[in-house]
Amino acid sequence: MKFSANLGFLWADRPLPEAIRAAHAAGFDAVELHWPYETPARDVKAALDATGLPILGLNTRRGDVAGGENGLAALPGREGDAHAAIDEAIAYADVVGAGAIHVMCGFGSGDEAHATFIENLRYACASTLKTILIEPLNRHDAPGYFLSTTDQARDIISEVGATNLKLMFDCYHVGRNEGDVTTRFTDLRDIIGHIQFASVPGRGAPDHGELNYAHIFASLADWSGPLGAEYKPGGDTDATLGWLAQFRG
Repeated sequence: MKFSANLGFLWADRPLPEAIRAAHAAGFDAVELHWPYETPARDVKAALDATGLPILGLNTRRGDVAGGENGLAALPGREGDAHAAIDEAIAYADVVGAGAIHVMCGFGSGDEAHATFIENLRYACASTLKTILIEPLNRHDAPGYFLSTTDQARDIISEVGATNLKLMFDCYHVGRNEGDVTTRFTDLRDIIGHIQFASVPGRGAPDHGELNYAHIFASLADWSGPLGAEYKPGGDTDATLGWLAQFRG
């Protein structure tokens, strides 16, 4: 098994280039980011080059976070902002070598939000050959988020009809919102572009909680890409990494 460190949560107390070096020292096979835009892309690229770690992906900006926004792509009337966030993410990903971009939809509901999200995803998919990812967020952590279930995501991917649009399958969000994680994975396998994980319900390291990650990881054994460790360490990241040796075997 290969694992990617999501540096939005892991070593989040360090500057991003230092976090990349820490992930390499800990034995991760890759890294992925949340919103790296305050760090110059050339600095991230230099740290990646120095460690030899590949970078898998990053998110589009959330918008006005202080005002409660958590993505822009399903907000009617904000298409210009959504396109700018997509363009920015593509440009940053080009410099650092990331192969995927998670387009965040934000809070909303109804037909107008749906139509807006479809249009913005078509814009994103037509703007790059990179993989465009969409991720359902669970209703406990993100109540009101437009995209909340894997069935909804599958329908949207079918409607957009772009070969580079894929599902971000986060075992944590699926486990909290839908359950039956391994069955959902099998049913959705053909549209999944990346996999992430954390314990349920606490979103900590995968060596505790309701989900049996020994079973889940065994069911993902033929997945060729690194699995994304997107969990909240609740303190020193290095102190939580006992699972890494355990599951890598």
